[in-house]
Amino acid sequence: MTINAKICGLSTPETLDAAVRAGASHVGFVFFPPSPRHLARERAQQLAARVPHHVARVGVFVDPDDALLDASTSAGDLHILQVHKTSPARVAQIKARTGLPVWAAVAVKERADLAAAATFAGAADRILYDAKTPPGAALPGGMGVRFDWTLLQGFRHPLRWALSGGLDPHNVAEAIRMTGAELVDVSSGVEGAPGEKDVAKVQAFLAAVQAS
Repeated sequence: MTINAKICGLSTPETLDAAVRAGASHVGFVFFPPSPRHLARERAQQLAARVPHHVARVGVFVDPDDALLDASTSAGDLHILQVHKTSPARVAQIKARTGLPVWAAVAVKERADLAAAATFAGAADRILYDAKTPPGAALPGGMGVRFDWTLLQGFRHPLRWALSGGLDPHNVAEAIRMTGAELVDVSSGVEGAPGEKDVAKVQAFLAAVQAS
């Protein structure tokens, strides 16, 4: 089984190129101003132009309005939309309006949180299981928080899914082994500072995924 990997929150040509060269299947561009990984339109256009056709460009949003979706989808020439803190009804609207696949994030801390995944059946194309961030946190993800991966063992997933939250080059192989994830998503785990990807960590993460 081939394990795919998304490097999320890329913001420079150097780190984007490194992710592509090292075998990322997906690259993530963040469109959320409070995030240190947020991309302005011009930068998104510059980065999107560097991504080869075989790598999927994923736009990451937090309950976005139509204007942000339109501008960002155009700027990033996006293939997929990933949304956090967005209701199933709104996910369905976004999918119908844009015609693009939509991944819906489900924040997980305990087993009961997994039930939310079923509410996106018929609306989203994929569930992204992410760690629930602390109360009052400014960001819904990208904070290096992980959840108990054993919660996913034996769970009947209502949709295709991906694993996120607290992954890094040292634990991603264990995460894949414990959960059976076919797609893993990393952001802060391959950074040297918030919003600044580290090329060596990106390469190490992707090497660990490919060896799994």
